Amino acid sequence: MFGQLEHELELHVPASEAWDLFGTLAIGKVVEEEMPERFQKVELIEGDGGVGTILKLTFTPGLPGPTGLKEKFTKIDNEKHIKEVEVVEGGCLDLGFTLFRVRMEVIEKGKDSSIIKTTLEYEVKEEEAANVALASIQQLAEIVEVGKNYLNRNKDAKEVK
Repeated sequence: MFGQLEHELELHVPASEAWDLFGTLAIGKVVEEEMPERFQKVELIEGDGGVGTILKLTFTPGLPGPTGLKEKFTKIDNEKHIKEVEVVEGGCLDLGFTLFRVRMEVIEKGKDSSIIKTTLEYEVKEEEAANVALASIQQLAEIVEVGKNYLNRNKDAKEVK
């Protein structure tokens, strides 16, 4: 069973600034610092932020479900501002999913405005179809919101100088 969920959020920064956060390892650092209720640790296991990079995400103890996951950067297009990441170990893969892919695309809207479109694609084994309810865009939407707030704070700090 295949599914897809999408979320879009307008950012009040140029696409290049948004990409500097969402298209790199920087978003992992921001998530670890600003979402301790969800993420205990985000570790770089392999790579430098390019295709093939592997991150290990450890969830905060006490949360329901898996304790963590490893994700691999499978596509990075710096021209089109598209990054794709797939879960390669743990997370939803432990619950019968055979694919759990996140695509982040930063779309230029104007000189000082952009949109981040987040897409979640998943496949789940037929015998585990009941677990489809676990596929949610909510956590990704929260990560994007945290990123937006981070960008806004840094933009305000730059304007003050």
